[in-house]
Amino acid sequence: MFGNNLSNIYFKKEGIRKRVSSYDKTGGNDDRIYIKPNESKVIFDVCGSCLITHIWMTQMNFGDIIEKNAFRKVYIKVFYDDNDYPSVLVPLGDFFGMGHGISKNFVSEPLQMSPQDGRGLNSWWPMPFKKSCKIEIVNECDLTLMLYFYIDYEEINFKDEICYFGAIWNRNNPTNGKDYHLFKDRKEFLFGGQNVSGKDNYVLLDIIGEGHYVGCNLNIHNLSDSKEWDWPGEGDDFIFIDGENNPSIHGTGTEDYVNMAWCPNQEYNAPYHGIILGGDDNWKGKITYYRYHIMDPITFKKSIKVTIEHGHNNNRCDDWSSTAYFYTVKPYLIKKEMPSKEERLPLED
Repeated sequence: MFGNNLSNIYFKKEGIRKRVSSYDKTGGNDDRIYIKPNESKVIFDVCGSCLITHIWMTQMNFGDIIEKNAFRKVYIKVFYDDNDYPSVLVPLGDFFGMGHGISKNFVSEPLQMSPQDGRGLNSWWPMPFKKSCKIEIVNECDLTLMLYFYIDYEEINFKDEICYFGAIWNRNNPTNGKDYHLFKDRKEFLFGGQNVSGKDNYVLLDIIGEGHYVGCNLNIHNLSDSKEWDWPGEGDDFIFIDGENNPSIHGTGTEDYVNMAWCPNQEYNAPYHGIILGGDDNWKGKITYYRYHIMDPITFKKSIKVTIEHGHNNNRCDDWSSTAYFYTVKPYLIKKEMPSKEERLPLED
């Protein structure tokens, strides 16, 4: 039985609990590993039929500091069943739910950043594998990385067919929008025009295979210099299933997709949706939303393309980045390289 909670915790459990961690093998207190600049280390390399149930990490740079943008400069790769390509390829902070190269306290069901200052990184996404799994951390900080971690897993013989967990990071800086000075007024810029095809939408996920999409975190840096009403939302979600030309899942606005209302800027954490950063006055600066489809996964047989407008009719030019999470019947292989450190770095406020 999977998916433990208080309603089934008393049932007999299958599997053998295991852990890989960074504990000091000498018995001392140096319970961490060291990764030099521009180096990587494999922190988990396990063979067999297993289920990763929890990952905890925290990082610090040598000299007891946190290097600026370290949560974007460090990234995680996960390989399944001896594949040469990863199924997870995401900057570390973004993987654990928060973009912009920073950490911040928040709580959701699958991901949490815990005190101090959100630097306790937790993932509860179940990550099953049948043959092997390898997790690698790449350090592109200027300083040596000190990494503490637990990876808790179970040795278990799966009785049912499994799907493999995947995660992909994306960024458009800036999005392909329009110059608001060319519109007759602010209302036309924010609400004018029609988009029925989804052309030029921001793409969160575009993969081939069979599985289910389980959500995303979405980070927006408002780049407008306008002093007028500057809400960066109003973008509908268009989700195309199995190659369809017209999306069978079509939403009504950015804040609606993340289950909020009325151009929100209040920080709010719920199990499946929330606002980690609400932006400054007039929605300026940096914003982070999340929407996790735990109770309502979106299934696909052949392919899925998850997109959202960047402003109504894709009128806005802002810095957008996202991490999309999904499960597929076979490990999805990410054959593109991680964008360079310079391409990943957040913009200054």
